Amino acid sequence: MNFSGLKVKIAMNLAILLLVAMVLIDFIVVTAGQNTFAESEIVKGELVSAIIGENLAISEKSETVEIKSGFQSRLRRMITEYGICHLLVMDKSGKQIFSSYNAHETGNELSEFAKQAVLSGKKMSRYSGDTWGIFWKQKQNIWISVPVFREGKVIAATGMLIQLDGFFNTMRQSQSFVLLYIVTNAVLLTLLGLYRMIQLTIKPINRLVKKAEEYRDNNPFVFKSEREENEFGQLSRSLNRMMIRISNDKEALKNSLLSLESANIEIRKAQKEIIRAEKLASVGRLAAGIAHEIGNPIGIVLGYLGLLKGSAISQEERDDYISRAEAEISRIKSIIRELLDFSRPMDEVSEDVTVHAIIHETTDILKVQPLMNNISIDLKLGAECDTVHADPNQLRQVFINLMMNAADAISSTESSEGGKLTIETRVTAGPEIDSSNKFLIIEIEDNGPGISAENLENIFDPFFTTKEPGKGTGLGLAVCFMIVEQAGGKISAESDGSSGTTFKISLPLKQK
Repeated sequence: MNFSGLKVKIAMNLAILLLVAMVLIDFIVVTAGQNTFAESEIVKGELVSAIIGENLAISEKSETVEIKSGFQSRLRRMITEYGICHLLVMDKSGKQIFSSYNAHETGNELSEFAKQAVLSGKKMSRYSGDTWGIFWKQKQNIWISVPVFREGKVIAATGMLIQLDGFFNTMRQSQSFVLLYIVTNAVLLTLLGLYRMIQLTIKPINRLVKKAEEYRDNNPFVFKSEREENEFGQLSRSLNRMMIRISNDKEALKNSLLSLESANIEIRKAQKEIIRAEKLASVGRLAAGIAHEIGNPIGIVLGYLGLLKGSAISQEERDDYISRAEAEISRIKSIIRELLDFSRPMDEVSEDVTVHAIIHETTDILKVQPLMNNISIDLKLGAECDTVHADPNQLRQVFINLMMNAADAISSTESSEGGKLTIETRVTAGPEIDSSNKFLIIEIEDNGPGISAENLENIFDPFFTTKEPGKGTGLGLAVCFMIVEQAGGKISAESDGSSGTTFKISLPLKQK
């Protein structure tokens, strides 16, 4: 990671902060200096007024106020030395005892200001005019009027005008050096601050980034700056502790994953055993029915063989008996082959299969069962597409289990109408969260006694059965649920508890 851009940003920010700080300090200093200078000028004017007051004399005959002889020349020197622009001295009657006019003809205004001091007996000062100061415009003139007391009475007053232009000119001339000083200090302090920032911040961050980029799963991750007694040292120690916890958690996670994989393998084995056991149970029930069904064609074949042993039959009759016997034997072979195909152990392999073909094969096997003698099977295979990706043998087992359960339910009733088993298929869109996929819906409906509401919630639980002992394992519907879930589908049951049950299977169709 390159921190050059960060260094430039830090340097610029430090320079701006230092310049703002310096300018702010300079502003405060200049403002304070201006105020102090103005106050000192007022104090200076009051001092001049006090000196003037000491050098005033009152005539005993006319009680007029006069300036002592020899003081006027000294007073003029004081005006020049103190930078007083205009000085006026008047007695309490308003008569001007002394006045000086250097640059500004403001005698009348200053006279009125001095009269106010005579009348009020208080010191007065005010500002007037505008001139350019250091940062903005400032007041140009200070007006000062001070009453002169003698034995507690006002005998005269002084008024003076002091200009501040000279002070501001001097400050502006020196300000250029101050600004140069500020800029120089800002640059030096910025460089020093940047150097310290790099030493204290950028370099530790670079070390942390380098260590993070060099980290590999098989190497321990340790930050080198954890000995430093600062924030980065604390951060390094915290990160080291965090990496240790992550490493420990990773080991625990690996062990958990191994345990889960082992448990998953065991679960899959158990599922396969359950499916195989239920399949064998179904094969047993089918074999018993097929054994009964095979008896009739065997008896027919034996009868034809007995007829063939006789000699009083024509060749045409002999050929007819032989063809009839062959047909019955082929029928027996077909029944046995279907049973063997269903019972033969095969590897679980998912492939693209047509559900309608599996339903036809299943109904062909079940039609020969004695249990189905009084049950009509109505196929309404209306789905325009029936190709799904699943294990065909497992799907065949699902349909056999559901149809045999329906036949058992129908046979348990004493209805004179006879049993009816309806198998219907259709295509529908998926749920709202996955409406782009289509699903094949298979509904298997019987007219049996139905399933009660309290049992309907538990029929897919393993070993749950309502059949008499010895007539069911309680695993049939659980195996159906397991197989359908593995195929990515869902199975559910609906019943009003009094007549009929409908099992609904939803399987995702194979996308074109």
